[in-house]
Amino acid sequence: MSTKKIIIAIDGHSSCGKSTMAKQLAQKLGYVYIDTGAMYRVVTLVALRKGWIENKVPDKAKVIDGLKDIKITFQWDEKQGKNTTFLNGENVEEEIRRLEVSENVSPISTIAEVRAEMVHQQRENGKEKGIVMDGRDIGTVVFPNAELKIFMTASPEIRAERRYKELKEKGLDVNFEEVLSNVEGRDKIDSTREVSPLKQAGDAIVLDTSYMTREEQLEWTINKVKERIEG
Repeated sequence: MSTKKIIIAIDGHSSCGKSTMAKQLAQKLGYVYIDTGAMYRVVTLVALRKGWIENKVPDKAKVIDGLKDIKITFQWDEKQGKNTTFLNGENVEEEIRRLEVSENVSPISTIAEVRAEMVHQQRENGKEKGIVMDGRDIGTVVFPNAELKIFMTASPEIRAERRYKELKEKGLDVNFEEVLSNVEGRDKIDSTREVSPLKQAGDAIVLDTSYMTREEQLEWTINKVKERIEG
């Protein structure tokens, strides 16, 4: 494959394998996977270190003011075979996965100014290209000029079945109808929310994963990458 690098934006419905696909694709291509969830965790880590969160309630003014001193980047760790997150050059991959960060990330991620800054930094990370990113508005808002945009989907029933099996394997007592209702409810919320609604870009290629294995999905996507790079 050519050494030319592109930006790959993967959007789509919940429980259709976006993140799994994005991570596998980045590893296969030697690209950087931009983990949006990790970015909000980094801001949360900074807020915890600085004492800007008390009883899970962030001091919005201090968090917003502190954004100017936060630079988030990603690198592929060859030894560990995984994506690594950096805060101002410091490897914080392990620290941002701790329980304290998990328990405080939601209120941080709802701050509009934080979301705006994260989009800015996502674009900065993409300046050199060679990145893969997944979400709900990557191809429409974050990287509208991405060379390859993929919109992943699958029928609600199949996505619910996948989610149901995952939960059962974890030993949870769940009802399929409830899982299906949750999937359909998330679809509605994702598509109608005011901030970052789920929307298919006009030039995105649809990948329906309903009857495809993960291996087939990855092969299909790699072929599309080749077409974009070599075409």
